[in-house]
Amino acid sequence: MERIKTDIPDLVILEPQVFSDERGFFFEAHSAPKFEALGIEPGIVQINQSFSRRGVLRGLHFQAPPHDQTKLVRCISGRLWDVAVDIRRGSPTYGRWFGLELSPENRRMLYVPSGFAHGFCALEDCELLYLCGRSGYHKESEGGLRFDDPGLGIAWPLDGPPDANDRDRSYPTLSELESPFVFTGDGL
Repeated sequence: MERIKTDIPDLVILEPQVFSDERGFFFEAHSAPKFEALGIEPGIVQINQSFSRRGVLRGLHFQAPPHDQTKLVRCISGRLWDVAVDIRRGSPTYGRWFGLELSPENRRMLYVPSGFAHGFCALEDCELLYLCGRSGYHKESEGGLRFDDPGLGIAWPLDGPPDANDRDRSYPTLSELESPFVFTGDGL
């Protein structure tokens, strides 16, 4: 497993070592000992899978402490554009976003630590698998950030307007958000 740094220090891309032969391929999508060796919190408490039609945009979501989550995100069919935004007050990268394409072909995974808002748009019909650490889903702790916040300027690679639900359209912008996260400097 290779850990690839992004321009936001605690947000990393994971690229598995793939073993292939004439029968197909194999790789470890999760290994607690290997994640620990890479400095990544491996404790998985919930595994989610979702399907989205092309053009659907979901997010930007987070769960507030003490029910905050880490996520390991992987696309298992189709293609999607995955985005994480640093919302940790006091972070040197506060408000910065990072996006990348995830697909079964590139087999990349994005590790989203606590303190980030996360979302994605479906570039084609896709299924997303994400492993959640620290806490399972806790409705009262859910929150979000506007995916179309002009202050963030996220470049969603869609051909037209996104298909987003009313809840995701109603979240505050970063300047309106009272972030429940504080940067402690002890990340990855």
